[in-house]
Amino acid sequence: MRKIIHIMLIGVLSMLAFSGNGFLNRVSAQEESVEISFMIPDWGVPTDEMLDRFEEESGIKVNVITTAWDDIRDKVSTAAVGQTVAADVFEVDWSWTGEFVAADWLAPIQVDEETIKDIPNLETFKIEDQYYAVPYANDFRISYVNTEMFDNAEIKELPTNWDQLIEDAKIIKEKGIVDYPISIPLLAEENSTTTFIWLAFTRNGIVFNDDNTLNHEALVDTLTLIDTLVKEELVNPANTNISGMDAYSQIITGDTAAMTGPSSFVTRINDEENSSVVGKVQPNRPLSKDQDYAQVTVPFNEAIGISKYTEYPEEALQFVKWYTSPEIQEQLNKEISVTPTRLSVLEKLFSEGTIENGETFYDIAEIAESPFPKGIPEYYAEMSAAIFNGVNQLASGQLSVEEATKEIESTVNDLALE
Repeated sequence: MRKIIHIMLIGVLSMLAFSGNGFLNRVSAQEESVEISFMIPDWGVPTDEMLDRFEEESGIKVNVITTAWDDIRDKVSTAAVGQTVAADVFEVDWSWTGEFVAADWLAPIQVDEETIKDIPNLETFKIEDQYYAVPYANDFRISYVNTEMFDNAEIKELPTNWDQLIEDAKIIKEKGIVDYPISIPLLAEENSTTTFIWLAFTRNGIVFNDDNTLNHEALVDTLTLIDTLVKEELVNPANTNISGMDAYSQIITGDTAAMTGPSSFVTRINDEENSSVVGKVQPNRPLSKDQDYAQVTVPFNEAIGISKYTEYPEEALQFVKWYTSPEIQEQLNKEISVTPTRLSVLEKLFSEGTIENGETFYDIAEIAESPFPKGIPEYYAEMSAAIFNGVNQLASGQLSVEEATKEIESTVNDLALE
């Protein structure tokens, strides 16, 4: 009987509509609060006051399980083996989506049109025609330029495409303003994969074909660019041995003139305690291949989803609605500096001056698109390893462009066509 009830509850969840309005409906026929668990990294934990208010309004008590990001995937996987929950609601990184859905670890979530329009990055968490998680923390790629360095090099206009940036970077280097004017991650780790993806997408408008194989022209173009940057000594060769975050951080230490990286650096560049370039760096759209600024950027968001095995699907859904609602997104930004995923909230915070460089940030948020035509594939981790190893070996001089192309393309396409 318990199993039958469990199946019925899962069925109810699949039919529930996700709406930003009227999401706090106190659980009826409950004398005591229902308790659900919420597994999230420390950067996404709501305050006790926020959770107390949610319990008071909904009758649902949320027990937070603060967990390191690296550990969440393993905990969800281990619990699913026994068809139990690591948590009723848990963190879903964008790169986990395909694997989690293929393994049947996530319950589907129906999302209303208003929310889809307000959170364009929802598409990252869509497989076929179904959504499986709702993003709560915004992250997409933005271009950052140290305007002081460009001024010192007597460069009158900031670059809008890679052809211009490379020429400008050569001038900046020749004049001794900075040794390595451009910074990109090159270590054999995930940041090199995401760098490859956004480079291919912003320069070519495509990364993967409709069958999930790599687009050959985009692959060659991207690897050729990376090879050029390394051979022209425009990127620090040490980037092949340091983390992606350290490579990104060269923009705030004043060790590079241009970097494309996480949108969180909009705040970091002007953090007086940690940045040596306050007031000197301008964020812009990512650069295009050879025209004006790119027309797309790539989102790499954090989301929350509902366990397929939860005994409380309705209550879990109420919490997801609450946590990603406009009111709570605004409060999470105020309390723990989470960047909202809702365009309506971003626009409000920018108009109030809460987030700096708001006009640019909002403009780029509107053009964030997933480069995966069929959603994040279940084999993403294997694919990522093939890409970042190929990029690292190319940048380290172990592979030519042709050799790196062959190795990456062979592995990724085999995974896609299995």
